[in-house]
Amino acid sequence: MSAPAKLILASASPRRVQLLQQAGLEPHRLIPAEIDETPLKAEHPRSLAKRLARSKAEKALERLKKEGAEREAFVLAADTVVAVGRRILPKTELAEEASNCLRLLSGRSHRVYTGVCLFTPAGKLRHKLVETRVRFKRISREELDAYIMSGEWRGKAGGYAIQGLAGTFVVKLVGSYTNVVGLPLYETVNLLAADGVKAYLNWSAGTDV
Repeated sequence: MSAPAKLILASASPRRVQLLQQAGLEPHRLIPAEIDETPLKAEHPRSLAKRLARSKAEKALERLKKEGAEREAFVLAADTVVAVGRRILPKTELAEEASNCLRLLSGRSHRVYTGVCLFTPAGKLRHKLVETRVRFKRISREELDAYIMSGEWRGKAGGYAIQGLAGTFVVKLVGSYTNVVGLPLYETVNLLAADGVKAYLNWSAGTDV
């Protein structure tokens, strides 16, 4: 009997690993994909999320092919984009960037898009785009300064992490909460289940895929 296929996550994101573990799925291996995430000219946020997710998955798959291991693995990748209208907010690395994002988001609604891409051991491509609408309260200057001091915004799309301190800014959320964290669990689990990876089989016996 052949060994079961392994789940490869094309990311080093701790929050995506934790979300998979929450669903009962333990990645066998992490293969972070270094790609240029610069939006194309006039690219819609939805299109960017889909394109980057696929690019990450393709990079990881390319590495597995060099190792001759692509037929043993499901390759999963995701990319999350935060946008106000068609304006794409950066994954903030500087305090000034994060401050600008949060001032823009303060007191208004925005959208979070996550593209999820899955390559199966048979070479099939499955993908999904998930959208969540989020509304922030008006953030006071004192709150903004304190959040920037926390450092929680580093590397986060739109300059915030909803699963952390910024959860106190959220007035309303329509759609998937886990999508905003970085990986929509319902859609991801369904993509895997379509090819026989059933997360619930691990619920009573650990989280090995």
